[in-house]
Amino acid sequence: MSLISPSGGFEMMCNSLLRLVLAAVFLSGFSASGRCDLAYELGQTDDGLSFLIVQGDFTIDDDLAEFTAAVRAVNPSVVTFNSSGGNVVKAMELGRLIRAYKLNTIQFRSLECSSACALAFLGGVVRIALPGSIGVHRASFADGHQMSADDAVSSVQAMTAEVMSYMYNMGADPGLLQLSLRYDASDMRYLSVSEMQQFKVVTNIGDAPAEKPASTYAPPIPPSPEVAKAPSTPPRSADSLTIPTPRSGRIRHPKGQVPLKAKADGKSPNLATLSNGTPLQILGNEERWYRVRVRGFTGYLHHTWVYVDQFDSGPFAHRHIQVKSFADLESAKAFVRSSSLPVAAYLATNGWFAITLEDTFEQAVAKTLVSEMKARGVIPDDSFMTYGNTYVRKVCCR
Repeated sequence: MSLISPSGGFEMMCNSLLRLVLAAVFLSGFSASGRCDLAYELGQTDDGLSFLIVQGDFTIDDDLAEFTAAVRAVNPSVVTFNSSGGNVVKAMELGRLIRAYKLNTIQFRSLECSSACALAFLGGVVRIALPGSIGVHRASFADGHQMSADDAVSSVQAMTAEVMSYMYNMGADPGLLQLSLRYDASDMRYLSVSEMQQFKVVTNIGDAPAEKPASTYAPPIPPSPEVAKAPSTPPRSADSLTIPTPRSGRIRHPKGQVPLKAKADGKSPNLATLSNGTPLQILGNEERWYRVRVRGFTGYLHHTWVYVDQFDSGPFAHRHIQVKSFADLESAKAFVRSSSLPVAAYLATNGWFAITLEDTFEQAVAKTLVSEMKARGVIPDDSFMTYGNTYVRKVCCR
């Protein structure tokens, strides 16, 4: 067992746990291919580690009070699964219960955890899984479930938003959903080591990720103009508030192209139309306009239209979700440290500090998250998706 380089003692504990888990499954007579309601097997390793096996397929009628009773009976440290999936909503409900009880999850390749079970697994505070032990694919409606085409589309969109929001709150990368959508409901994709790490399906041993409950922010205030961009590691010196001189960059705008202006004024004549990704040289800075040289022209582009190479705003194609902004760093830090969501503060080119969700996302993921999190009151109504071209660097707080 070498997924996350466990120590020898930890590996022995996992091997011991695996033997006991397999014995419990065998004695219970459970078959991974069978269709049955959830059941729970309790056990304990020789060195005193208590565990709980969740067995069977998830159905909408499952009474999770039985899970709660099992947890209270033995206070297990670890939950593992032998399930081929089932109802997505019920699986997420169990995942939230696992997180509420601060339990860890572990998954072995010799047992099954696929489809909806993968969502329940994400509830673990610390998550450990062997390569090939977690399977994902596209969700489907139950056979014989009749609905109109419009209702089906609406239901799929609503469920997609619900799953993405759940993944984010559990500390996983919602990009996992995009991967699962590539595989038909009759197929299955079992995740590799790199995929489980990339999509944060597993955590580092001993690292309990910050909890991300869907609690409501303080009443929102209108944000300042769009703010600056962020690095992966917060700066530690006084230079963290120094904005580097922009020298080069690329066009980056939601509409895919922008006009090159003759003057630092949105009403001035257009010299050319520039598409996203067009490289340019930055010659100077006037107010919130860059003086640039591009394709033989010299003209002006607004700060919000240019991805600056000297700034640190994340992947070129990704979006930020901005939820607030502050005029001073101390207020921004206080907000970040008290937030129930994982957020970060970025220095912006206008001197303000933008508060964003800590991760960046592909456009489709970011758009869905904004809509879903607003609807649930998790982020303020004036939150928005942005490229963050004016973000200089992350200044708080990991």
